[in-house]
Amino acid sequence: MSSQKSTVDVVVLTMNDRPEAFPRAMASVLAQRDVDLRVVIVGNGVEPDHVPAGVRTVTLPVNEGIPQGRNVGADALGGQDAGEFVFFFDNDAVLSAPDTLARLVAEARRHPEAAYVQPRIADPRTGVTLRRWVPRLRAGDATRPGTITVMAEGVVLVRRHDYERVGGWPGHFFLFHEGIDLSWKLWDLGRTGWYAPNIVIHHPATDPARHAAYYRLVARNRVWLAYRRLPAPLIPLYLITWTLLSVARIRSRANLAVWFAGLREGLKGGHGGRRPMSWRTVLRLTRAGRPPIV
Repeated sequence: MSSQKSTVDVVVLTMNDRPEAFPRAMASVLAQRDVDLRVVIVGNGVEPDHVPAGVRTVTLPVNEGIPQGRNVGADALGGQDAGEFVFFFDNDAVLSAPDTLARLVAEARRHPEAAYVQPRIADPRTGVTLRRWVPRLRAGDATRPGTITVMAEGVVLVRRHDYERVGGWPGHFFLFHEGIDLSWKLWDLGRTGWYAPNIVIHHPATDPARHAAYYRLVARNRVWLAYRRLPAPLIPLYLITWTLLSVARIRSRANLAVWFAGLREGLKGGHGGRRPMSWRTVLRLTRAGRPPIV
């Protein structure tokens, strides 16, 4: 392998439920040029199928959730030969060009203060970038680059050194809001994130509420996130803000009832170790455009 190329460790999860999308996703990864690739597929509760030649696999006996699956994949590629970067990639996404990863690495080189680089995600049929894919509050212009304080977890490049320093993803979250937890930990190192919308990755515009546990997990994990990462005075402000926003946004009474059940579940505990961010980090996040109460 050329010593001039950056090594990127690519982590992909599968549950063997995307027989058409998954091979396309993997083909787009293996077509990448100008970087050295190390790729692992983690079977979350399954033995991975559609595995290209030369790609490592890890089989988890049960579905441990997305963030823990990512942790397992990153660990599988760790050690002395670990890449400088880890790229977490949804198995229904497609890298739109063979130089996508090389361009993301180049963005990381241009922004050494950034622990992670976020490309722009766009639906492959419509070209539309959903607001929830734009990692900032003012999401009206999806093509504006800049410093960001959160991430869209499914397609993001992270410096491995920073990733390992903060202990990776919160594995017990199972699904939803794990990217906020990771982002806040990285910011608490004194690092930042960078949004590079000129680099586009295709991903179908699916509705996250299609998951049966969506409303319960988003509410529970909001509580866990607050208790894990926020200074004590900000915890009630954060939870009140998101309760009001959720009441305003969720139209179905049945779904809102499930959301409040998740909130109660979170308040009962289970958030894991508490390591609140410093007040300096609170100030830095606020100056970057997203105070950590919203």
